[in-house]
Amino acid sequence: MKIGIDIMGGDYAPKASVLGAIQAQEELSDEVSLVLIGDEVQIKAILESQNVSPDKFEIVHTDEFIEMGDHPAKAFAAKPKSSIAVGFHLLKKKQIDGFASAGNTGAMLVGAMYTVKSILGVIRPCISAELPQYKGKPAILLDVGINPDCRPDVLYQYGVIGSVYAKQVFGIENPKVALLNIGSEEQKGNLIVKSTYELMKDTKDFNFIGNVEANDLLGENPADVVVCDGFTGNVVLKEAEGIYKILMQRGIKDDFFHRFNPEVHGGTPILGVNSTVIIGHGASSPKAIKTMILKTKDVIEAKVSEKLIELYQ
Repeated sequence: MKIGIDIMGGDYAPKASVLGAIQAQEELSDEVSLVLIGDEVQIKAILESQNVSPDKFEIVHTDEFIEMGDHPAKAFAAKPKSSIAVGFHLLKKKQIDGFASAGNTGAMLVGAMYTVKSILGVIRPCISAELPQYKGKPAILLDVGINPDCRPDVLYQYGVIGSVYAKQVFGIENPKVALLNIGSEEQKGNLIVKSTYELMKDTKDFNFIGNVEANDLLGENPADVVVCDGFTGNVVLKEAEGIYKILMQRGIKDDFFHRFNPEVHGGTPILGVNSTVIIGHGASSPKAIKTMILKTKDVIEAKVSEKLIELYQ
């Protein structure tokens, strides 16, 4: 297995990316090879400063990189030798099995759509987030940012995609799928949510259990997968991150709320494309980069993309 890492992406790149790769490599077996994509001179200098031989990694040199403030589509087209563009080129050619970056999220989305592309039959790819649960495994929330506006058929398909992800990654045999709403009753919600409920309520494609309210998302959530549009999901995700920040600022430490720390999750996959693509947090520390790389390995091994391709063939 080969995992490509965008070394130039992120607020603290390239140092944090290289240090995170070193930490990840220490936990990976010899069967997993890390491909560091970025400025070779800087990469080797950081490795040497840590007394780590460059021979432990495969390094792919790039002359350019896409900055966090760059326009995603324009930058991806204008900088074909950037670390993100080169990473996707390697992924398309199957020279790496997965690609991870904490860089420009928009550029990662553009790269995924223009290179490995959507799985035939998937209306719109999405990104998910793990919602820590007070008891049991985390729930999957999707979408959390790609598609702020969603039609009912798109939300319905998120139920399918989320079920595959929960089964393959978390080992849940028959994941329970819920629709995020302002009430548990069938007749509650806006037109989009009510129409989506009508599509989902008699489905045989996944195990739909009805609506779930936001006050149950982290405590008494009955679902393994929670479906919503990207606007709503992003608000939920950032509110959870904000709660974690406030607790840390007030010096309140708790094992459950520590699971809201972005470093614990590292990154999230783009679901519905023809390969494994992981997006990390822009402010990723070395620990977060390490976790992002380990998450990439887990998703590759879970064969999420392959299962979705089989489903829509």
